[in-house]
Amino acid sequence: MSIIRNVTIVGHASKGKTTLSEAMLNVAGVTERMGNIADGNTVSDFDSEEKKRGVSILSSVLQFNYAGAKFNLIDTPGLFDFAIGQAEGMRAAETAILVVSSRSGIAAGAEKAFKNATAKGLARIIVTTKMDDERADFQKAFNGLADKFGSSVCPVVVPVVSGGKNIGFYNLIDDKSYTYNGIKRKEEALSDDGLIDELREAFNEAVAGTDDELMEKYFEGEELTKDEKIKGLKIGLAEGTIVPVFAASGLTGVGVDLLLDFLKDCAPEPKGEEASRDGEAVDRPCDASGELAAICFKTVADPFIGKLNYFKVVSGKITQGITVTNPRTGDDERIGKMVITLGAKQTDVKECAAGDICAIAKLSTFKTGDTMCAQGKSLTLNSVDIPNATYSMAIVADKKGEEEKVANAAYRIIEEDPSITFVNNTETHQTVLSGLGEQHLDVCLSKMKEKYKVSASLVQPRVAYRETISKKVEVQGRHKKQSGGHGQFGDVWIEFEPCDSDELIFAERVVGGSVPKNFFPAVEKGLKDAMEKGVLAGYPMVGVKATLFDGSYHPVDSSEMAFKTAASIAFKNGIPNAGPVLLEPIVTLNAHCNDEVMGDIMGDITKRRGRVLGMNPIGDGMQEIVAEVPQAEMTTFSIAMRQITQGRGSFTTEFARYERCPENVTQKVIEDAANEE
Repeated sequence: MSIIRNVTIVGHASKGKTTLSEAMLNVAGVTERMGNIADGNTVSDFDSEEKKRGVSILSSVLQFNYAGAKFNLIDTPGLFDFAIGQAEGMRAAETAILVVSSRSGIAAGAEKAFKNATAKGLARIIVTTKMDDERADFQKAFNGLADKFGSSVCPVVVPVVSGGKNIGFYNLIDDKSYTYNGIKRKEEALSDDGLIDELREAFNEAVAGTDDELMEKYFEGEELTKDEKIKGLKIGLAEGTIVPVFAASGLTGVGVDLLLDFLKDCAPEPKGEEASRDGEAVDRPCDASGELAAICFKTVADPFIGKLNYFKVVSGKITQGITVTNPRTGDDERIGKMVITLGAKQTDVKECAAGDICAIAKLSTFKTGDTMCAQGKSLTLNSVDIPNATYSMAIVADKKGEEEKVANAAYRIIEEDPSITFVNNTETHQTVLSGLGEQHLDVCLSKMKEKYKVSASLVQPRVAYRETISKKVEVQGRHKKQSGGHGQFGDVWIEFEPCDSDELIFAERVVGGSVPKNFFPAVEKGLKDAMEKGVLAGYPMVGVKATLFDGSYHPVDSSEMAFKTAASIAFKNGIPNAGPVLLEPIVTLNAHCNDEVMGDIMGDITKRRGRVLGMNPIGDGMQEIVAEVPQAEMTTFSIAMRQITQGRGSFTTEFARYERCPENVTQKVIEDAANEE
């Protein structure tokens, strides 16, 4: 199939993306009837979690033919918790269809998707769905799009409105109006309320502006032909100067055929990419006869069907039976079973050429973001932009002894969704599961239970506090024990004082050999061991200088163990009198938010005992806020950030330093530590 169209469907949650996908399959003759999300029978949302929750959670690859073209359609989730799906779709596509409700207009998820598609250089098409709804208002939705995205927004298929009602659709490319019986369209002359003339003028001006010859013809008052309009739309779509807008109904399928025709005629063809070889940039043209370069943009890990890696072939071709290289690992693998997919349905293929998409079963070394090369070659394509995990909880196996099962299940889930992380924190002795939000982690737990038969729960993660001292003390540590034969004797005088260090600073100023030098390392070891558990709440100690200045020894009974024990006794006796204080980790927060909610974000930071350090405008109606916030207060910040910015915001954190805890926080931490013992 020489015509290939790689298209991803993106937008806000519950605006009709999956419903539009169903309509496209039905109009293309792939399905006999359209599935329904409420009934759990859509081709796209086939995962058990999606059926249970009634929302898209994973990206779904739908491959089908229409009017002589091969379509690789990637339906993506709109919920922010499952943003990895959108990242996968955008990595594999040249065109992004942005779905917007004609009833409620543009939402935050659509704004974000539009920005992402623009940043990645994708052609952008907007579909205003739900035109079957009597509350649909295309003109209002279109005006909102023009206000938000500017003059590049261009009407292409619009409703014919008469007496305030939608009576058909008008295609500005062929200047014809249509009515529908089911999904079958019929050309029919329709009179409207006068909006089409206004939209036609905007359309012609936008199309003519893409080419000098078309512009000259337009200014001379000549009508543009259908072929000339298609030429202009192809140029504008590829260059990003035109964002076509289509009115349609995913639920009934009306207008969807006009969208498919447009995609076939005007959407960009697959193109080559720049890759990296030995640190040097190299171009990889989209040529089936070129050197193999393919990107793994999605992975499915299932305990029953096994692992499936989806590849978009940028250059060359993948053929069953060949041996390929993974440059990340250096491993070679033989290509076995290759398939194309229609949701859960798989069809075997023998070959996948440049520009096309396929899935390959049972590759052991490849994961999302990896490049596939010809054997012995090393070439790296741009990876998938994996969203950073921002919401963390500690995970605990519900049954004792099943910790390893939980870990194995988590790693299998991460194969499929690399935006999840699973880390064993040796300091807090907890295993921390991180993702993009509460729902993300909830789905993760549900998959563990359903697919991998292991049950786990989430608890608040502990904070890695530190303890230190605030004043100088001198203290004796004396260890004497007689138990027949050689006894044990160690006697030290140590001065403890605050210092600026993450580790114990050990010094000595012993005079006259009261403690022999060969016992100094034992004293230091005893103190270092004691520093691992502070006296307030049992957290590691920092910022302590210990100076051994006196003591005594016994020529027979003294030993390294005795002096190590004596040092530990000195620590336990002295530190409680040295003004022990609790330190908490402080993180530097870098938050991006829309202008209008900047005050609300700053207020939320202040409530979390944070300090705003500065603000900087970063363009496109966004602000950057830099602040320092106690890590203990950041657990729910991702949820608050999403609610306040309606999903438009983002943030990163980085450890800055430790700071003294307020007294009320210290007391709470001490109480919690006592309750855990």
